[in-house]
Parts: sequence; structure tokens; C-alpha cells
Amino acid sequence: MKRVLVCGSNGLLGQHIAHFLGDRTEYEVLNTGRQRSFVYDHLLFDYTQLDLTQRGDVRSLISSYQPDVIINTVAAINVDWCEQNRDAAWNSNVTTVEHLLEAARKKNSHIIHVSTDYVFDGKNGPYNEEHRPAPVNYYGKTKLAAENVLRASDLPVTIARVSLLFGAGIGVKPNFVSKVVSSLRRGEAVHATKDIGTNPTLATDAARACVAMMEGGHHGIFHISGPKGINRFDYAHMTANVFGLPTDTIKEVKAEDLNLPAVRPRWTEFSIEKAHNAFSYEPLSIRNALEQYKRDLTQTVTN
Repeated sequence: MKRVLVCGSNGLLGQHIAHFLGDRTEYEVLNTGRQRSFVYDHLLFDYTQLDLTQRGDVRSLISSYQPDVIINTVAAINVDWCEQNRDAAWNSNVTTVEHLLEAARKKNSHIIHVSTDYVFDGKNGPYNEEHRPAPVNYYGKTKLAAENVLRASDLPVTIARVSLLFGAGIGVKPNFVSKVVSSLRRGEAVHATKDIGTNPTLATDAARACVAMMEGGHHGIFHISGPKGINRFDYAHMTANVFGLPTDTIKEVKAEDLNLPAVRPRWTEFSIEKAHNAFSYEPLSIRNALEQYKRDLTQTVTN
């Protein structure tokens, strides 16, 4: 029986991966996270606390559990926080990966690691897996550094680059869609730009892709996202339409007017042809993904 270690199981993507694997009898799955308890404790999924920044703890757990596959969704993803807290961001996004690699080497575990579209500068999209990364902010630099550490290792490695993730989950951090919905419901202004865009990715689609890469033994880099790119202004309008909310408080601004601490790449649209050809990856359209998200919000993921 294949043993799977899921890191970051309390996060949005980690929750969905844990849920997909929860009833698969052909796998022994151990979910982990920094928190003492698991959001799916009521489902009796196996879980243990693990902080990937603690080298000794990582080495001890992997040595005892001996996973065949490690799916790593752990990362500091707040782009502005990373820009302003560089040492902590490096520790969260790079040092953790080094700890996993060191510990997994004896077992030769297959590592599936989640990365981001922010490894690109946004000047030459749509991007396929052969395009040269060129991050424009510190978050992107840490994620590229983690990719490079993985690719330089002698372990079987899969890198899943995921863009603008959203979806329903238990106690998850706000995402672009949830922020737009919350603001519009309160009658607050939503400032969105046509200068920045990428492929929004539904968490269920990304989780299915991670499981498919594991089951098919696919190695290398794969772009995992929604099927096409959209700018933030149009995405906010589509969100409002799907949720039946007014659009009059959605205001167009220029990217530079947002005055964010970290520079954003402008257009990081992905080509997902490689994933489609390798394991028939077919994500929902942007509108259908939003409609699915709306349905999921009304029936909290508990089964």
C-alpha cells in the first residue's frame, strides 16, 4: 500500500487533497499541518502536527512514516507580507523544502510541490513550462528558489505551478473572490485593475491534478490552472454576476494606483496543454468554477 504524506492539510488546497484521498483504500494517508487539530477531525482522517520549519521534527516524522509520496502545499503566500518579511518568507518557502528533501532522500520519496505563476514577470504570457522564470517580487523569488532546490535534487520531483487559487474550505484565508463578494455585500468599493491578469484556479481542480500526477507518476513541471486568463476588473464583474451582486461599486484603477508593497507581474496567463496531454487535465471554465464555488459555500465541505 502506497504511503502518502500531505503537508499543509489545513490550507485550502491541502483540505481538498485530503478530502479526495480520504476514502481511497489503496493509499495510507497521513495529513499534517502546523496546527494541533485538523479541520477534518470529525471524519477521522489520520493527522499529526508538523512544522516544516523544524528540521528535526521533519526528519523524525519522515523517518518513521516512510512516505512513498509527499505532497507539499505549505507556503507563505501573502505577497506583500513576503516583501516586508524576507527572512521569514525564505524560511517558510525555501527552508521548508530543503528540510523535506533532506529527510525524504533515504526513502527516495516522490515529492509533489505546489508553486506559483509569480515565478514569471508577466511580460510574455501565455506561459508554458518551457518559458524562463523571472520573478518581480520577493514571494516569486522564494518560490523559484524552492523550485531550483527541488530540480537540483536527485529525488523524483513534480512541480505544480498554480495560479490565483480560490475555493470553499473550513477556516481558510480570504481569496480574491471571497474578498470581492464580502465587499460588494457590504456596499463597499472594490478597486480592480485591467492591468493584472492570470488564470483563476478552483481548488478542486488543482487538488484533482495533484492526485492525478501522483497516481500517474508524472515528474517535471506542470502548469495547473483554469483554462484561460482574465484581468482582475473583469473577474470582479463576473464574480458579482454569478453571486447576484451589484457592480456599481467595482471601480477600475491602474495597477500602480493600488500602492502595494510588492510589485505584481502584469499578465501571467498559463498554457495548460502539457497537463491536458499528460493526464487529461480539464478544469472548469471561469464562470462554471465560480458557480461551483458558490454552491460549495452553501454546503460546507464536511463529507
